[in-house]
Amino acid sequence: MASREPINDLDLKRWREYDDILTDSLWLLGKRDNQGAHTSDYWGNFAPQIPNQAMRRFTRQSELVLDPFAGQGTTLIEARRLGRHAIGVELNPTVVETARERIEAQENPYAVQTALLEGDSVSLETVERVRCQMNEWGFGQAQLLILHPPYHDIIAFSDDPRDLSNAPTLEAFLKQFEQVVCNFAPLLETGRFLTLVIGDKYAGGEWIPLGFYTMEAVRRQGFRLKSICVKDFHETRGKRGQRSLWRYRALKGNFYLFGHEYVMFFVKMATALQSVTT
Repeated sequence: MASREPINDLDLKRWREYDDILTDSLWLLGKRDNQGAHTSDYWGNFAPQIPNQAMRRFTRQSELVLDPFAGQGTTLIEARRLGRHAIGVELNPTVVETARERIEAQENPYAVQTALLEGDSVSLETVERVRCQMNEWGFGQAQLLILHPPYHDIIAFSDDPRDLSNAPTLEAFLKQFEQVVCNFAPLLETGRFLTLVIGDKYAGGEWIPLGFYTMEAVRRQGFRLKSICVKDFHETRGKRGQRSLWRYRALKGNFYLFGHEYVMFFVKMATALQSVTT
């Protein structure tokens, strides 16, 4: 049964004081926050402002956050800063090693627990390891689930065939993604939030709406869509310093350059509805 306690630490009698908490659907975040242990030298980094906003809106201090696509540990670092326990999963062992160092370098003023597990979030064995870690810390369920998956094959994050960025087709990518949602949904408390950070892609001259495809995958697993926020998107490492070239290509090819990503918020209404592996 969903908890009747407030899902955040905000004092609504003082709501005017929270002017740094976003309530509109257009997120103009500007420069990535690189304070503390955060860095911007990893291809798959996402802005720490996103998990910051999600945790402050939808969790309380000392609650638990899960991140099945942890990468360099952005969510886990921000959880330490905000006093939330956090467990992440990352497939690439080299990335895990670096991320653990960065997470440990972040000050831990609230003495929360943070764990980054090496593993494949598509695998039920990995999910069981997450569950065991939760039980060890005294959590039956988590209070927030943050997903920032690869945007299919835009960036290859590893040579591992299990990596979603190496999925051979769009259909295979979506099936693997939905399996991750299916795996982790039972670990999230009913009535609590899932945050999905995702962008779209071009392929063969066609705009591929990854955001809406993955949105539907989440909804199929027992989640209700609460909000779609649009975040400003800045130059990637691969396009840095090539703005003029890409503008020319857009004019020549009759398309528009990506200037946004989606930050979607869902509420868990029930346990996972279906398996996607059968």
